[in-house]
Amino acid sequence: MIIRMAQPDRLHRLVADELGECCDADVTARLETLESLAADVPDDPASDLAALSTLGDDTRYRLVRLLVAAADELCVCELSPLVDVSDSAISHALSDLTDAGLVTRRKEGTWRYYRPTERADRLVAALDATRGNIDD
Repeated sequence: MIIRMAQPDRLHRLVADELGECCDADVTARLETLESLAADVPDDPASDLAALSTLGDDTRYRLVRLLVAAADELCVCELSPLVDVSDSAISHALSDLTDAGLVTRRKEGTWRYYRPTERADRLVAALDATRGNIDD
């Protein structure tokens, strides 16, 4: 929430430039609009930032992409030929992705199977939807 100590001079000048003239009520109305925007922003962005940060690594990003593209869950041994890192590094990356809520894992005997979460599916879809629109 925005704390109003005094009506900011710069905001007053901006509103005056936009409206041609400005009074305190105009600035108060703009502040209320801005406060409603702030109410839609999560107070604790930790899980969002963790997910985005986790995708910032090439190996983890590629693994999420591969899992999203797969029609079914995949085992580390299936992912290994598709990324140029060790099985240990793949397992570590998948653990990070699990911790960030981007993949789930299931153990069956000695095998661990991974699949993307709905959040990962949506993040990849959002990236795909904006691909090529970077300058917009």
